[in-house]
Amino acid sequence: MCVAFRKKAYCLSQINLAMYNNSRGFFSSIPPITKNLLIINILMLVATSLFPQLEDVLGLHYWGASKFNPAQLVTYMFLHAGFIHLFFNMFTLYMFGGLLEQVLGKKRFLFYYISCGIGAALVQEVTTMLTLTDIFKYTNAEGFVVLQGAEAVEYAIRTGEYGAVVNSILTVGASGAVFGILLAFGMIFPNMPLYIMFLPIPIKAKWMVLGYGALELAFGVTGSLSTVAHFAHLGGMIFGFFIIYYWKKKGIIGGGFYQ
Repeated sequence: MCVAFRKKAYCLSQINLAMYNNSRGFFSSIPPITKNLLIINILMLVATSLFPQLEDVLGLHYWGASKFNPAQLVTYMFLHAGFIHLFFNMFTLYMFGGLLEQVLGKKRFLFYYISCGIGAALVQEVTTMLTLTDIFKYTNAEGFVVLQGAEAVEYAIRTGEYGAVVNSILTVGASGAVFGILLAFGMIFPNMPLYIMFLPIPIKAKWMVLGYGALELAFGVTGSLSTVAHFAHLGGMIFGFFIIYYWKKKGIIGGGFYQ
């Protein structure tokens, strides 16, 4: 299988050999941008474990909150809510990012990764804005809801609770950028067979990406797993789609995809 890039052909077998059979060792065989992204994310987990206040400064706050800073649109994607969150994001980045970096090139791959992360953050901010009134709800002593929606927001503003609640909304994680990586992989290598844990048969990359997107949309609409920013994941995929589509139209990424 070969990928055409700027009138050059890159064979997947050659890329894999360069990545995994490098005589210098496993870690040194990872392409530089992917490797540095892995290192930064790991170091940031250590840093936020030692200094928890960093999460409040670098995590993404709602843009209507006093704690919001535009730089958080970038810094949030290097923070994670614990080891498991970090592991799955970094495992996916390692599995798919290295190959994409070799195909796209270092600068273009980094631009793509950061752009998908920022796109995910923007979609999450819009989602928060549209659903913010759902957060505010007040009950009486018997547990019956007496104020909700816009009325509850107005009450929170009058009582001074609004700022504290809005400032408590925080998003962290590289998932938006990682979902962009998955989207790019599915567009560039649509028919590459992939094996998913517990499934004995291979699934083509394009169907896996579509499946992930459908699940995230379903979870987001139904409110399932409400602590996960599903629409941010979709945001990373949407921004990634338009970037890859533009590059393909411009001939930056050409034919010769996996068939």
